[in-house]
Amino acid sequence: MRTLPVIPGITLHTLSGAAILPHLQAIAALRIAVFRDWPYLYDGDLAYEREYLRVYAASPRSIVVLACDGARVVGASTGLPLAEDDAAFQAPLLAHGFDVGQVFYCGESVLLPEYRGRGIGHAFFDAREAHARRLGGFAWTAFAAVDRAPDDPRKPAGHRGNEAFWHKRGYVRQPGMTMQLHWNEVGVGEIAHALTFWLRPLEAA
Repeated sequence: MRTLPVIPGITLHTLSGAAILPHLQAIAALRIAVFRDWPYLYDGDLAYEREYLRVYAASPRSIVVLACDGARVVGASTGLPLAEDDAAFQAPLLAHGFDVGQVFYCGESVLLPEYRGRGIGHAFFDAREAHARRLGGFAWTAFAAVDRAPDDPRKPAGHRGNEAFWHKRGYVRQPGMTMQLHWNEVGVGEIAHALTFWLRPLEAA
């Protein structure tokens, strides 16, 4: 376990591979709680969570960053080499001529609402990008975000997306570099969702 610089009131820890296993329940609970809101509208499913998170626990080159308020896990962020992720995650980049062996995939960042706006989101990206540099051999970092129609009536009034934050981090959305994932949507059931990739070059340390 690596302990990162402390944000006031919060301690960040990084874990890899099998060290993630004791924390899977906490990560799953955060994903279910945070992704229930717009824009994911994910109706949480522990079986789906186990299948999704198993990839990270199985990879010695993965990373999970935990944000802790005392003993309580209030946020989590994941990443691993894209070449070790499922084929559905690799397909859009392969179709556009990318060498997936040179791409480090940032899975997600989930943080309880009351802890946002304190720099934890930037710390999550800093930790994952630094991890990819330490591993070596990566030219890109990437993530995928769900696509929603801007006029979707379910979008909360005054909602501010993360696009400005991602652009500030140097990520650029890649139109057409899109995958389809299935999950249970609140009030709808299991359906396919389109997620489009964002990429940035990974500069040397």
